[in-house]
Amino acid sequence: MSDSGDLGDFTDYVDGDESGATDGGDAATETDPGGEGDDATEFERYGAEPSGTDEGLGTVSVSQGLRVSQDGDETTLRAFITTGNRDSVRLGSYLLVPYPDDEALFCSIAALEYAQEFQSDDATEIHARRQMRREEFEERDYKFMAELEPVAVIYEEGGELKRRMTDRVPKPGALAREASDEEQIKTGLKIPGDGVFLGHLSVGGEKVRTAAEPPTVDYRVKDEYADGDPLVFRHTLVAGGTGSGKTHASKNVLRQYLDADRTYPMDDGREVSPAVVQFDPQDEYAQMHDDNPGMSDAFARKLDREGIAHGGHDDTIALVPVEDGVSYGGENHRAEQVRFTIPFSVVNEYDMPWLVAGSGLNDNQYPALLTLLNRFFADYGDDGTYEEFKRFLDDPGLKEELDESGRVHEATFDAVKRRVRGIPSGIFDQDARPITELDHELVRPGGLTVVPTYHLSTSRAKEMFVLAVSSLLVDDKLSNSPNSQRIKETPLVLGMDEAHNFLSDADTVQAQKVVQKFTEAAKQGRKERLGLFLITQDPQDIAEPVFKQVNTKIVLNLGDEDAISSVNIPTELAQKVPYMEKGQMVVYSPDNSEPVELIGLSECVTRHGE
Repeated sequence: MSDSGDLGDFTDYVDGDESGATDGGDAATETDPGGEGDDATEFERYGAEPSGTDEGLGTVSVSQGLRVSQDGDETTLRAFITTGNRDSVRLGSYLLVPYPDDEALFCSIAALEYAQEFQSDDATEIHARRQMRREEFEERDYKFMAELEPVAVIYEEGGELKRRMTDRVPKPGALAREASDEEQIKTGLKIPGDGVFLGHLSVGGEKVRTAAEPPTVDYRVKDEYADGDPLVFRHTLVAGGTGSGKTHASKNVLRQYLDADRTYPMDDGREVSPAVVQFDPQDEYAQMHDDNPGMSDAFARKLDREGIAHGGHDDTIALVPVEDGVSYGGENHRAEQVRFTIPFSVVNEYDMPWLVAGSGLNDNQYPALLTLLNRFFADYGDDGTYEEFKRFLDDPGLKEELDESGRVHEATFDAVKRRVRGIPSGIFDQDARPITELDHELVRPGGLTVVPTYHLSTSRAKEMFVLAVSSLLVDDKLSNSPNSQRIKETPLVLGMDEAHNFLSDADTVQAQKVVQKFTEAAKQGRKERLGLFLITQDPQDIAEPVFKQVNTKIVLNLGDEDAISSVNIPTELAQKVPYMEKGQMVVYSPDNSEPVELIGLSECVTRHGE
């Protein structure tokens, strides 16, 4: 006798005959004189398929409620997906559900699930083993339900599609179909028809397809004052880990701002092309001068059809910082090279006392540094050099005088002196043109200026050059009496790669001064036509006062949970970030569109890499 827990080969019992008889035909013959056997037990089958052709993916179901609410958690909106459509449905796909009139509900798929079609217990040994021996899964045995998240109601007014918040509930049984019209999709997601191209709309890493030509949906950022302030002047963040494609993506975006047709109106009525100044820690952006040698003619024609700027930008200059004893190669690009140095006078002329502090200054030391710098420039004039300042601090009579007057304690004097001498040598006053005399090379309407820092000897040297040049630009942009009218009167996109190294939220006085300067720049960007374009793999390290001024966030693959959390994108998109392939991105720009997933161009529009 077998163990009651052993079901044996239960397939022997599929006909319900415990005797093990398998010849059903013989048994039937004994009781059927007519010998019709199997034919007599066959039932006539009737077609259960409805006539006509299916449209859409399925229908709105009311079996578990049908409700839309101002509180999204209270919304219940589900659709039954028919058998033939189930394999093509993906989380995040965009659907349209029509109302009885000409309006439609634009929504996305928030969840997918199989539910039982019939009341049964499928968590049993017999059921499981039967399923394990079946070659095919029978879709008809289960319901496939999609939970829908309303996005907007779209409607036509005056021959134009418009959108409004969801204020209607669809009818039970209403058709749910995949959104396939570009205009409807862009209206539903509030994507502008024109602007700066970022990528193509996608869901789950696959481009959204339409019935139009081209079949993709391009995503653009508002760039006209008629639609509100151009979002470039409300700042952009590109965040992505190593190998995520953030430099590739950044080049493609920056190239759009250098398009010959792109201009912005100034207060005096002029239309001026923007200048782009890009700080480059890896010596990659000067390559934007050159065409992409790997781009095919077919791909170039595709870009032309979609109105995407491409090709090397001739008006590109590599503005090379000069450090004593360090040389710059620049063999990987053909852009013009112009060498520059930082004159010590910028410390006074552009109010950058923090530039000469080698390490953190406390609240007592920083005022002491200001006192010493003011005394120095009063004695030596604007032509005073860094070497002269160091000799100035070596004067024991100065130290004694300031200590006895109570202006600078001798211990504080020594601390400041150590920090001033702690900055890298060979930064100030080198054998090259001063940056203060290069404003027309630094900022050119329609021109790209790249400041490479890869060749510099230390991270502190890189920081000094980046902060000196960027602060000079910001000061002239914000000043009512700028040193350079060229900088003041030119729309400017200020790109900063590895921005977390320069705009961190540190406790030192000089870091606080830098953050304060860039926070003010970010706040005044719309008015002064100044846009920050920050690129980083550590967005959590960028100072909060600057970060919160950024409107457009382009997020590529990030593996660090703190980094993902810091960019403040919706949870359903944040969950996708660690799994995104190279070139996939999430764009969160509340003043431009709903949060969306994109795929960037597969090829760089300029030269990129070797």
